[in-house]
Amino acid sequence: MTDTPQDGLPIRERLLALLAIALAMTLAVLDGAIVNVALPAMARDLAVRPDQAIFLVNGYQIAVTASLLPLAALGDGIGYRKIYLGGLSVFTLASAACAYAPSLDLLIVARIAQGLGAAGIMSVNIALVRFIYPARLIGRGVGNVALIVAVASAAGPTVAAAILSVATWHWLFLVNLPVGLAALLVGARTLPHTPASGRRLDLPSSVLNALTFGRVIIGVDGLGSAESRPLAFAELGGALVIGTVFVRRQLALPAPLLPVDLLRIPAFALSMASSICAFSSQMTAFVALPFYLQDVLHLSATQTGLLMTPWPIAVAAMAPFAGRLSDRYPPGLLGGIGLATMAAGLTGVVLLPADPSTLDIVWRLSLTGLGFGLFQSPNNRLIITSAPPERSGGASGMQSTARLTGQSLGAALVAVLFGLTHADGAGGSPARAVLFSLAAAIALALTGTVTSVLRKPRPAKS
Repeated sequence: MTDTPQDGLPIRERLLALLAIALAMTLAVLDGAIVNVALPAMARDLAVRPDQAIFLVNGYQIAVTASLLPLAALGDGIGYRKIYLGGLSVFTLASAACAYAPSLDLLIVARIAQGLGAAGIMSVNIALVRFIYPARLIGRGVGNVALIVAVASAAGPTVAAAILSVATWHWLFLVNLPVGLAALLVGARTLPHTPASGRRLDLPSSVLNALTFGRVIIGVDGLGSAESRPLAFAELGGALVIGTVFVRRQLALPAPLLPVDLLRIPAFALSMASSICAFSSQMTAFVALPFYLQDVLHLSATQTGLLMTPWPIAVAAMAPFAGRLSDRYPPGLLGGIGLATMAAGLTGVVLLPADPSTLDIVWRLSLTGLGFGLFQSPNNRLIITSAPPERSGGASGMQSTARLTGQSLGAALVAVLFGLTHADGAGGSPARAVLFSLAAAIALALTGTVTSVLRKPRPAKS
């Protein structure tokens, strides 16, 4: 086992290690959304139907979600550095395969491989932060990572549009190559060696995990269409049965793949609940608001994109500041204030006048983003510090799993609410469907507020 830094890296190595994480996380987050913009062009170029091309997005999401926890557990066993650099290598090679794939089938395979690589990056990035930063500055490190994720999420559609304005969709993947290689070079030199327990990967649990989360994602995606809803419920039912077997197996293991033992820590369990509520609320609003701006206020897609921008900008502005605050004040309280602020901003959106000005919309969405930014960094800090240091990989994997689960549930919730209110005009209106969706987002944010303020951090060695 390689020695590990006792209290973070020296300042120069710390900044370079953060740069490696920033480059890799930017690629992984961007590629989760950047392909959406190019799907029509990709479908035309590959001569396939649009509904067939959609699996380029779903396949990536399923691969990431299904492999996060196994890779996090493997990181506990062999070291987080190896998982991170291995994931980044797979992601970079798969990006090249995506760019040169001659058919849809091969492109889907390459996208799934890319998702596996992204999972390697996402599964242990917060765990590495625990060893890169001194204990007294962990909140700052977590805040910096939250800033990176927020900026990458906000930049996705803009980056895709910019690339597609001057090049073909293949360059969406080719641009990953120099950035990925740079991240590998910097990471190989600066990322710290971390403790390795030597435990082997539990293959039966990994298969059960993949089947459970894969069926959940497929089922959730199908809830939005009345035609596919029966099959979606069957998928979710199958996920429930397999998931029950999966959880029962984990309860009997001393070091489970799904860290159910960490869920016995109140601060950790409440942080998971808060994270799922917060990301569900955010995604519900993100998906519903464009319908309000375009179908109710009759704004263009460009105007909609510009008006939505203050939200992620506010998150990015608040995240590092919130990380610093979480090093000084109770993270649970900060997270609760953040989600209450987010709920207040969403309530302001619901109460918009019939003919709102740009300023009316911008300040409400900015307030919502500031609230989410105040929540995210303290919540992530509490997740990683409430777990024992040797379980940092499992905690990091659960943090990413909670984020992806919340986002999937939020998107599905909007689809179901729009379907139930007949938002296409058959029995309702877009305004009514958006109102119900925003009300659900407010309820989720308030639920997260309660679970957040109930938390008390458990003292843990770093």
